[in-house]
Amino acid sequence: MASDAPDADRPLEQYRAYLLILARAQTPRQLLNKFDASDLVQETLLKAHRQSEQFQGRSEGERVAWLRAILANALAEAVRRFSGPQRNVDLEKSLQETSWRLEQWLADSGTSPEGQLEHGEQLLRLAEALARLPEDQRTALELRHLKGCSVPEIARLQGRSSASIAGLLRRGLQQLRELLQE
Repeated sequence: MASDAPDADRPLEQYRAYLLILARAQTPRQLLNKFDASDLVQETLLKAHRQSEQFQGRSEGERVAWLRAILANALAEAVRRFSGPQRNVDLEKSLQETSWRLEQWLADSGTSPEGQLEHGEQLLRLAEALARLPEDQRTALELRHLKGCSVPEIARLQGRSSASIAGLLRRGLQQLRELLQE
């Protein structure tokens, strides 16, 4: 998500769906009942707003990377709070990998500044469309495409049959395509 000049007036709120996907994808399953990913995103956006003068980036990509770093810190702090004092470096690296997977899920829009801007806008649209899916479909898609889980793994995690998960994935992708065409 990069362009030559970030829009400083662009509200941080536009990144909420993107950050929420990253937060949900990286929250360890054993901690899902301890805190809500939306609270982490709210904390991230609030901290970013408070520290907006400190942002030194010049591109949209740098702004997104800055927000991801704030989210990674908030998530690491939540994990420490609920699971012990040790730092979870793997979790912070995993957040970067999930972000990369989300970006790779979209086709490359080219290397020109216009193409990069379009790619960034598509990424935000994808995040917003994912947020509009029913929770079971969204979760199945996130586990499959953002965490790289196999259908049998997702079935085990969700307590469903592989056929049920395959149906959720198929319907979720179909609905996602429809939402992105709107």
